[in-house]
Amino acid sequence: MSERPCIVLGVESQIGLAIIRELGLHGIRVVAVSHTPHAIGLFSRHVWRRLVVPGQRSAALLAALRATGDELGACSLITISEANLMWLQTVRHELSPLRPALPDAKALRAVLDKQVTLALATEVGILVPRTEDPRSLDDIDRIAADFPFPAVLKWKDPNAVAASLATAGIPLHKAEFVYDAVELRTVGHRYSGIGRWPLIQQYCPGRGLGQFIFMHQGRAVRRFQHLRIAEWPPEGGFSSVCEGVPLARHLVLQERSTALLQRIGWSGVAMVEYRLDEGSDQAWLMEINGRFWGSLPLASHAGAGFALLAHYAALGEALPELPPARDGLRCRMVATELKRLWRLLIRPELVTDRQFRIRRVAEVARFIADFFRPRVSYYVWNWRDPQPFLKDLANLLLRRG
Repeated sequence: MSERPCIVLGVESQIGLAIIRELGLHGIRVVAVSHTPHAIGLFSRHVWRRLVVPGQRSAALLAALRATGDELGACSLITISEANLMWLQTVRHELSPLRPALPDAKALRAVLDKQVTLALATEVGILVPRTEDPRSLDDIDRIAADFPFPAVLKWKDPNAVAASLATAGIPLHKAEFVYDAVELRTVGHRYSGIGRWPLIQQYCPGRGLGQFIFMHQGRAVRRFQHLRIAEWPPEGGFSSVCEGVPLARHLVLQERSTALLQRIGWSGVAMVEYRLDEGSDQAWLMEINGRFWGSLPLASHAGAGFALLAHYAALGEALPELPPARDGLRCRMVATELKRLWRLLIRPELVTDRQFRIRRVAEVARFIADFFRPRVSYYVWNWRDPQPFLKDLANLLLRRG
């Protein structure tokens, strides 16, 4: 067991909370860091020390991290968001003696650029949807002439365009559906003021399949995968309910996912995300998340141990030998499920994917049945560590984060 503490930066969501709980249950002292005193991770019983520094990715935060390192020595430093990963890349040489869990900078840039990711995926035999990268309204017109609609619009690197969109008063959409050339041109004109356009990607039917891999010294040392049972928004986004899938399934796809990460030169955790058509058993690559993912609580409850591996790898210590992760566990976020049911039952016109079929009775039945289903866990609620759930509920009622 490592005697070194771990600093977890960004504990406002269930992701940071899952990392804290996993490390704490393995006897690792956790320093939880947030920009807000209301972060749910700060209230876990597994937190050894709490650190609140107003402002994100600031000089004050860097100073606080350095002071913690000066006091505690060589700690690991784990963070979640791409923005924090990129910031830590720029200041990593100022963090000594802290040991940040970071991928290679070139590999991170490749993962953040969806076009680069899709091109490399093709090289290792992974199916990718037709994807266009328009640079002008003329490109939009050319693409619209023969594109196989419907299409999904996604930003190549959302972090790189967020500020420009905010300045122009344009909302940042994770995904937007268009169904014909006229709709595509209309959306194209929306972005003409900033001179940048999202990727135009062929629509792929099916459900989200996530393959989670820990890469270490060029090898996949740990794998886990899940299928999305329900998503928010309903037509595709992040998991509100997900279920572990045995590693005996999708073996060829697992090998190709590993080959893709090797081709990129990746180290550490990554989620390779697919859209799986269960009827044809075809899977198309959507993207790679080169960070801890929103459904991490499922992997943690199943004993996959990704946070534990990240801690040891960052310190340069031998990785622990872990037992096989449990199969068939389901994990859910009830608050998001309620929001999803409200949309499906009360405001179905807000579902932007016209291909999505709303099955009201089945949705309600599954929601209720999951409370009685064996082997169901929760993103935030844990009876052994209830305070984060109570804080999350208070934050929701008081609308603060």
